[in-house]
Amino acid sequence: MAQRTVLAVLFDGVQSLDVTGPVEVFAGAEKHTPGTYRIRTASLDGAPVRTSSGLTVVPDGTLDAVADWHTLLVPGGEGTRCVDPRLTDWLRDHAPRAERLVSVCTGAILLAEAGLLNGRRVTTHWAYGDRLARDHPAVQVDADPIYIRDGHVSTSAGVTSGIDLALALVEEDLGREVALTIARHLVVFLRRPGSQAQFSAQLAAQTAQRAPLREVQHWITEHPDADLTVESLAARARLSPRHFARAFQNETGTTPGRYVDRVRLEHARRLLEDTADGIEEISRTSGYGTPEAMRRAFVRSLGTAPAEYRRRFRPAATHWAHRKGT
Repeated sequence: MAQRTVLAVLFDGVQSLDVTGPVEVFAGAEKHTPGTYRIRTASLDGAPVRTSSGLTVVPDGTLDAVADWHTLLVPGGEGTRCVDPRLTDWLRDHAPRAERLVSVCTGAILLAEAGLLNGRRVTTHWAYGDRLARDHPAVQVDADPIYIRDGHVSTSAGVTSGIDLALALVEEDLGREVALTIARHLVVFLRRPGSQAQFSAQLAAQTAQRAPLREVQHWITEHPDADLTVESLAARARLSPRHFARAFQNETGTTPGRYVDRVRLEHARRLLEDTADGIEEISRTSGYGTPEAMRRAFVRSLGTAPAEYRRRFRPAATHWAHRKGT
């Protein structure tokens, strides 16, 4: 297998974890399977850069000095707001050579400004999705998934999602077991699917201001298999169903039904990824009642059935079996 050079682009104001997260994944793969990756970092002039958190990073050299590379990694950070136009020019002229073009967070904005994302479906940090779509109407922006792969171009959401994307790329190159080994070493999940939303149900929804509503949110999360109708939840909050539904939406930004749906979907996904429980048992403990009801929810939200979802992300289930000694 030919060694792949991973070139990480550096600039002032870069988000340090956008760089170091994926680099740690590729470096771990190189240690596990020597000769697979060569990691290079470079800035326009080869000068040290100061990250958005104040760290100073010294690159290996200038961008023009790296003659050959396979994967071009473009991170994001505050520096993308006023980046040196020479960097945009360099990306426009040289990035098309990449066999894999990868961005993390607002690195997608740099690629878009270089005209490299036109006609492609991409993602970025949730806070910048609207800006990317507004400024670059030829780009198909979906700011919900943690990463999206469209041909040889891969874009990921904020910060830690770059690790998920890098693990997916290593899995493609070297197989699931190698990626799983790296994930274990980094103490991260292998691997959150790209379709997973940037926010969990608890993060996507605001935390209610009133204690009774917060307690209901917690109850839903801890008891997805309970009776979670509006009437039942309203009784728990000691409110009328109508008052409860209105107050819940006002304080969390979503309806009780949508919140319940998201919690149940996340619960079922975790069980499919991390346990060997059967589909019927998971459908029951996640509150769906029947495998068919769970299948409909998965197809509607994720575009795939539970069994196929488990097959695609089986490494996590394998890890569970390993821990259990089965």
